[in-house]
Amino acid sequence: MFSALLKFILGILLAIAVLLGGGVAVGLYFFNRTSMPPSKPMFANDNPLPKDSDSKQKKTEATPTAEATPEASATPTPTEKAEELPKGAYRGKITWPQGVSLRSQPNQDSERVGGAGLNEKIIVLEESPDKVWKKVRVESSKIEGWTKVGNLEKVEQ
Repeated sequence: MFSALLKFILGILLAIAVLLGGGVAVGLYFFNRTSMPPSKPMFANDNPLPKDSDSKQKKTEATPTAEATPEASATPTPTEKAEELPKGAYRGKITWPQGVSLRSQPNQDSERVGGAGLNEKIIVLEESPDKVWKKVRVESSKIEGWTKVGNLEKVEQ
C-alpha cells in the first residue's frame, strides 16, 4: 500500500514537471519569435536595386533635366505649350497616393528609370498594345517611362 501511494505521488510530480517544462519551452519560443523585427515587405511594383544602381539612377534622372530645359525657352507661351504635345498625346496627372515608378519597358520586370509623385503633371504619349501600360513624360523633369493605366487620369485644360 505504501508503495502504491509513493508511485501515485511521484506520477503527479512527474506530470507537473513535464507540463511546466513544456509551458516554459513554448513560452520561450513565442517570446523569441515576437522579439525579432519582421522582414521588409516587398510589393508587386518594387524592383530591388543594388546600391551601385541607385547612384547610376540618380545620375540618369539628373541628366535629362539639365539638358531638356535650356535657358532660352524657360517661359513658353501658351501656344507653344499646345504645340509641344505629340499627335495623340494628352495631359494627365498621377492619382496613386504613393506615387509611381516609371519603367523602361511596359512590363513589371523592366528597369526603373524614374518616378512621379501624387498629382504630378504628366503627358501621356502612348498606350501599350495590351492597354495595361501607358508611356508618360513627367512635365517637371522630362523623364519618360511606362506606368500602369490605373495610376493616372486625364485632365482637361
